[in-house]
Amino acid sequence: MATLRVEFLGTGTSQGVPMVACECAVCKSPDLRDKRLRTSVWVQVHGKSLLIDAGPDLRQQLLRSGVGRLDAVLLTHEHMDHIAGIDELRAFNFKQDRVMDLYGNAATNAAVKRMFHYAFAEHKYPGVPELELHTVGNSAFDAQGIEVLPVQVMHHEMPVLGFRIGGFAYITDAKTISAAEKEKLKGLDVLVLNALRKRTHLSHLNLSEAIDLVLELGPKRAYFTHISHLLGEHASVSKELPPNIQLAYDGLVITVPEAGTR
Repeated sequence: MATLRVEFLGTGTSQGVPMVACECAVCKSPDLRDKRLRTSVWVQVHGKSLLIDAGPDLRQQLLRSGVGRLDAVLLTHEHMDHIAGIDELRAFNFKQDRVMDLYGNAATNAAVKRMFHYAFAEHKYPGVPELELHTVGNSAFDAQGIEVLPVQVMHHEMPVLGFRIGGFAYITDAKTISAAEKEKLKGLDVLVLNALRKRTHLSHLNLSEAIDLVLELGPKRAYFTHISHLLGEHASVSKELPPNIQLAYDGLVITVPEAGTR
């Protein structure tokens, strides 16, 4: 049976942890698990290498984890902490001698074309990223030979895509999920879910909401990501979690049996 290898390249919120100019205990923590780059994961399955989100820390993340090849990039939404590093993908254009396929919804793809307009110009400057944008709807799609099921969640009033690959699902920047989309998240081996902080937030799940959603959906294991310094220190918060839920941290590697493919 094939397995998915998932590496957390970053587990922090939009400002990362430590946050610039902050003197709090979390930002000053010596625990490496409290050092969080912007949220992204690297998924390897069936010999393919997929990236979910390409934030402003992407260069550092790719070098640290030794990512030597990428077949496709899945984009959750258009906010800068999820797409600002797209220019770094040109390294793979040079090495692999082909365009990079990006998959996102219509709004995300439109934002990528605005922000990285030079990559889509009629007359391109030599060396710009070569990107092929693919618009994702509500049905399963093929990402370089890997079946991916999109899961729409709401980031306040913004639709954001989560992604399910076999028994693994990745959800970030969610506040609410409709009943129909929750059905796509049944029977999971691993659910990755955002948990920003302990206090309620307008557009993100807080810790208690994230725990409740995990208990409702019933995955075998869950990992929380997109974490701010306001959640607390990793070691302390970990003690408050149910046995099958853990805080993810940068560099964490997990494996997921492919059983559970829809």
